[in-house]
Amino acid sequence: MSLALNPAVAPIKSIEFIPVNYKASNWSQNTVVVKVTDENGVYGLGEADGSPDAILAYANIETEHKWLTNITEKAIGRLPIEINAIWDAMYDATQWQGMRGLGMFALSGIDMALYDLAGKQLGVPAYQLLGGTNKDKVHPYLTLYPAIPVDASLDVAIKGYAPLLEKAKAHNIRAVKVCVPIKADWSTKEVAYYLRELRGILGHDTDMMVDYLYRFTDWYEVARLLNSIEDLELYFAEATLQHDDLSGHAKLVENTRSRICGAEMSTTRFEAEEWITKGKVHLLQSDYNRCGGLTELRRITEMATANNVQVMPHNWKTGITSAAAIHYQFAVGNAPYFEYVHPEFCDGELRKYLVTPEAELVDGGFAKPTAPGLGIDLNQEFLASL
Repeated sequence: MSLALNPAVAPIKSIEFIPVNYKASNWSQNTVVVKVTDENGVYGLGEADGSPDAILAYANIETEHKWLTNITEKAIGRLPIEINAIWDAMYDATQWQGMRGLGMFALSGIDMALYDLAGKQLGVPAYQLLGGTNKDKVHPYLTLYPAIPVDASLDVAIKGYAPLLEKAKAHNIRAVKVCVPIKADWSTKEVAYYLRELRGILGHDTDMMVDYLYRFTDWYEVARLLNSIEDLELYFAEATLQHDDLSGHAKLVENTRSRICGAEMSTTRFEAEEWITKGKVHLLQSDYNRCGGLTELRRITEMATANNVQVMPHNWKTGITSAAAIHYQFAVGNAPYFEYVHPEFCDGELRKYLVTPEAELVDGGFAKPTAPGLGIDLNQEFLASL
């Protein structure tokens, strides 16, 4: 039976952007849920990054001409399975108001929701729409951010991390990422001491990544730091320099043996290519909710693979993106790990309660999803309580 004759495969009827805010105790807790509904009432869920107010303003742009078109008009009326064609049409519609800005954030959410909706219509998991898999299990690296002040002292930060690192070991997690508190007034030598303490708690059987949260502006200072702690065998160094300092990243790569990554705030494969050719990074972190969604991540990963560069997409959102990350890793991932914020390891109500069910983490990994689409749904009771 052709898709056109399959009654379950109905055209897209509406696209809704739903702002969700929750008072945060640590970091920001807000998101924009994207709900794409077909003519049968079946819907798919995605998630867009950025300020909810800004995303909503973009989503409500009035169409004026070919290059200034409301992005949803490029998808409504089409079959959800036409994901690549819809992506190209939406991207074309972002030209007039900035092809690398909010338009890509909104596009990313719609694209993610299309995989959920098309999977539900066809009765297949989203990873099959991404090309299928040859894997039986995938392993995340857990991002661990304790509920400590952003200007925490060394002692407070180390004590805050200790129970999280011990818990990760108890769950047989293969890799974790720690951060240097964003406003901590520490010297470079204190940063090195701090990371040695955390590595000592975690041990060397678990891979450890470090997010420096754009702490430095001098590539030479970063090189000195990374070279001084080379014995810690850190998997990668993230956000060491300012985001657009591609030449600084290239110099850092040339002067250290550490794996350097970047591009978490970039959009599209075109910016990702600059991180490879100009920044010379070893690993790309293009974001699910910013770069152009799962469709563009697939293109980015194919390009990166051809250049011997790993891809571990940035993921700091809710269970919607976490579900998408699992499907991405099964179908497309070219690195041994993918970033995952697990509700048992974070202080975030949206991550814990916005969607159900939570994928089961068994012996440090996830089995292949079996439910159609992304396999999750909104927790309506929790949404009503906000």
